[in-house]
Amino acid sequence: MIPLLRTMIMVSLLGLMSYFGWITYQHAKHYETTTTQIAKACDANGLASEKIDALTSIISLGLIENESQIALNKLKTTQAQEKKASQTHLYYFMGTLALILLLTFTCTLRGGAMVLSFATFISLLYGLINPILMVTIHKQVEYLGDVILSFESKGIIGSIHKLFDNGELAVAITILLFSVVLPLLKSLTLTFTLLFHTHPWSHRLVAFFKQIGKWSMIDVFVVATFLVYLTSNGGGISQAEIQVGLYFFLAYVILSMITAIQTQKVLEKKEKLC
Repeated sequence: MIPLLRTMIMVSLLGLMSYFGWITYQHAKHYETTTTQIAKACDANGLASEKIDALTSIISLGLIENESQIALNKLKTTQAQEKKASQTHLYYFMGTLALILLLTFTCTLRGGAMVLSFATFISLLYGLINPILMVTIHKQVEYLGDVILSFESKGIIGSIHKLFDNGELAVAITILLFSVVLPLLKSLTLTFTLLFHTHPWSHRLVAFFKQIGKWSMIDVFVVATFLVYLTSNGGGISQAEIQVGLYFFLAYVILSMITAIQTQKVLEKKEKLC
C-alpha cells in the first residue's frame, strides 16, 4: 500500500508541477503581449499622440479626457498584474519541484530517477516555449521624453525561427542543436534507459553517462552566449529583463545532471548484480 500511495503522490506532484508551469506560461505570454502594446504606445508616434491628447485636455479644461494616458495606465496596471502572477506561479512550480526532489529520497533508486526524468522533461518543455529575455532599446528625445525605439521578447524557439529567417544559419543551428535537440535527446535517453534498464544494451550506456559529465555545462554556456548575443544587438540604450523561461531552463540543467548521475547508479547497480 505504501509504494502505491507514494506513486500516487509523485504522479499528483508531477501533474501539479505541469499545471503551475502552464499557468506561468499563460501569464508570461500575457505579460509579453501587454508589454508589446506599451512599447508601441511609447514609440515616437504613440508619444506624439499622447502629447496632443494632453494638450487637448488642458485646452478643454479637463472636459476632454486624455484617452492615450488612460489607456497606457490601464496597460501598465495589467502588465504589473501579469508579471506578478507569472512570478508567483513560477515560485509554486519551483516549490513543487523542491518537494519532489525531497520525496525522491523515500523512493527506490530507479523510482526516484524515473520521477526526476519526467520532471526534467517538463522543465525543459517550459524552458523552450516561455520567453527568456525582453530587450528594450530606448532614447530620450526632446519634447517627447523617453521614446522606445525597439522592443523584442526573446524565447529560444522563437529566436531560432527568427535567426533562420534572417539568414544567420550558424547561430541558429548552434542554438537549435545545443538548446533543443541535444537536451531533448538527453532527456528521452535517460527516460528510456530507466524504463528498459534490464535490456542488454543498457550496459553500454554506463560508459556514456560517465563521459556525459564533461558536457553537462554546454547547455548553460550556449544559453549564456545566446543572451549576450541578443542583448548586444541594436543601438541606443539597451535594457534587458530576464523572463521566466530562463529559470525553467536552469531547472532543467540542474535536474538533467542529477538524473544522469542517478541513472548511472541504477545501471552500475544492475551491473554488479549481474
